[in-house]
Amino acid sequence: MADSGAQSSRYGPVQVHFITNSPDIELPEGKRQLLVPTNVRRYGLSQILNSESMLDTPAPIPFDFLINGTFLRTTLEEYLTTNGLSSETTLNLQYVRSLIPPLFEASFEHDDWVSCVDILSGSSRAGTWDGNEVAAGQERILSGSYDGLLRVWNKSGQTIATSTASSAGGHTVSIKSAKFISPTQIASSSLDRTIRVWKYNEAEDHFSGDLKPVLELYGHKGGIESIDVHGPSNRILSASTDGSIGLWTTLKNSAPAADSTFLTSGPTAKRRKLTTSTSTPQRGPLSMLSSHTAPVTAAIFNPLDSTVAYSASQDHTIRTFDLTTSTLVDTRTTSHPLLSLTALPGISTQLLAAGTSARHITLLDSRISAQSTQVMTLRGHTNKIVSICHDPKSNYGLVSGSHDGTCRVWDLRSSRTGTKDEGNGLVGEAVYVVERDSQKGGKRPVGGEGIKVFGVAWDKDVGIVSGGEDKMVQVNRGRGVTRPDNP
Repeated sequence: MADSGAQSSRYGPVQVHFITNSPDIELPEGKRQLLVPTNVRRYGLSQILNSESMLDTPAPIPFDFLINGTFLRTTLEEYLTTNGLSSETTLNLQYVRSLIPPLFEASFEHDDWVSCVDILSGSSRAGTWDGNEVAAGQERILSGSYDGLLRVWNKSGQTIATSTASSAGGHTVSIKSAKFISPTQIASSSLDRTIRVWKYNEAEDHFSGDLKPVLELYGHKGGIESIDVHGPSNRILSASTDGSIGLWTTLKNSAPAADSTFLTSGPTAKRRKLTTSTSTPQRGPLSMLSSHTAPVTAAIFNPLDSTVAYSASQDHTIRTFDLTTSTLVDTRTTSHPLLSLTALPGISTQLLAAGTSARHITLLDSRISAQSTQVMTLRGHTNKIVSICHDPKSNYGLVSGSHDGTCRVWDLRSSRTGTKDEGNGLVGEAVYVVERDSQKGGKRPVGGEGIKVFGVAWDKDVGIVSGGEDKMVQVNRGRGVTRPDNP
């Protein structure tokens, strides 16, 4: 049953206890323990499980194997040697169906670079917050572009709605971030230093719709790089190049008046002067948190407690804020400028993943009592990492978007001990690399542009959606791209 071409082992066979969380492929009690050669790898173990004396499957099922929550990437002998174990040890091997990589599914063409993407589905945050279920087949993809426009797409690549131009209340320059707040409300931020809240309506046939600006938010002195939203509390968080984090409400009657100095200066002032009248209310922030010493690149709500926020900055720090009191609670300093941030809600209430300008992702535990802040480093990108999103099906998965033109999928259970140059800590490597379809076959991107990825989102129903310098929104989808916690 060993792998073809496997080298002879200095160990004898080892006792293995096969376990799984999937009832449909569970072995009978009497077959779960077996002596196997130590020179086998994943493929050989998969052959053993598929044999007539074990599962006796109609067709072979490819399996992956975990030991103590980490994927087996070596022979059993190498695992025993690395961990200082003898062949008398009984190894508990958890087997799971092998994963299907995120294959290319579709791409949608823009007139300009695509800076950000978001997804609305029956399983997305915005699709579940207000209780209005998003029907299957009516999932929507939101994109923001350097031409200052928002677009809402269906999965077939048809544009359902496009936001208004600057002369009619839209953004005056490039959009940098956009999120669905609910199936009928969207927020966007721009280098014009403003946040806009939009009312989104679709026609009864669901093939057309409109985006109407209903609120303009002013208070930042620099471009707004990133926003996060929390629909149940009607709140928005913003991260700006002015070094501050803004907290806002989408309720115009609860929002403070906008400071007049922001309405008479800056990139949006000229548009307002050219517009004879505006019906869009203009409001200010609930609070402005200014603690970073360099541009803030990301601000997010704690996914399990919306009164807590995290921010990442080019000043190398991740900071934790109590939004109820508008106070800085904690500061964690890293080795490099930080460009993106996400939280993994299931592993810990505050385990954070930050993309860096140094081409790696730093995993941090920001709990006040934590003795060691850095949990793991994810390596593999060849340029800075500007967007990051957690796997909606697993507490251990991430996808990242980089200026190297790829998105990479990570599973935190697939790790190794780093070298001295890597800091000797745990190092994770990508389980899949998603390339831009515009580059396949040597094709040049639309308009001769580059292939930098600027934004990525991951949804249980739609898949991995990314946008970039090739002026394309790209959709990739696989099955269980990282392994769910409870298959």
